[in-house]
Amino acid sequence: MFEYLSQIDRFLHVLFGITWIGLLYYFNFVGAGYLKEASPEGKKDVLLKLQPNALWYFRWAALFTFLTGLYLLWYLDYKNSYSIGISLGSLMATIMFLNVWLIIWPNQKKVIAGTEDAAEAGAKAALASRTNTLFSFPMLYFMIYSAHISDGKNYFYEIPGVAASGWNMPALYVGTAIILAIEANAIFGKMRKFMESVKAVIHSGLILTVLFALLVYYY
Repeated sequence: MFEYLSQIDRFLHVLFGITWIGLLYYFNFVGAGYLKEASPEGKKDVLLKLQPNALWYFRWAALFTFLTGLYLLWYLDYKNSYSIGISLGSLMATIMFLNVWLIIWPNQKKVIAGTEDAAEAGAKAALASRTNTLFSFPMLYFMIYSAHISDGKNYFYEIPGVAASGWNMPALYVGTAIILAIEANAIFGKMRKFMESVKAVIHSGLILTVLFALLVYYY
């Protein structure tokens, strides 16, 4: 029964995840560039007609990706198949979900409404969105690798009450510290050069993915 439900849930998780991350990439790789160069009339048309609709799908896809992911996490724990990769990937995905609902969406509403602090709100939303884009690369890597590949020795880790062994716990602690430091910048910091442009955030995301992979497998 649980196996059958997990397959349905996994399908929904991937479906919602594709919608969420696809729109994330659209906003960062296409939409943001257009808005910078669009005429005032074109920018107004996007903000009033396209952006609200796209953000509706974006935030609800994020929510349902998160909810279906919670069931998968429970199922992995039930099967004693929890790994460092899943832990770090899930942490990044959870932070990304919270960024959508607590930072990006509230500030985008101000931008769409044209409030007095719309410029400041837009900058906050852009920083959180760029941070999510940065996280998306290693998050997707860990989710895909952990779900489909096991090297036979570095898959499980030990937690109290669960009979499992494998990946070193320091990798979890160091990885978590890196993730929280990046997120702290999204909340309290500013847009950094390593994610300011589309090219920069893609390069930085790929580099971060490699660093996380090396951390998990060799720490």
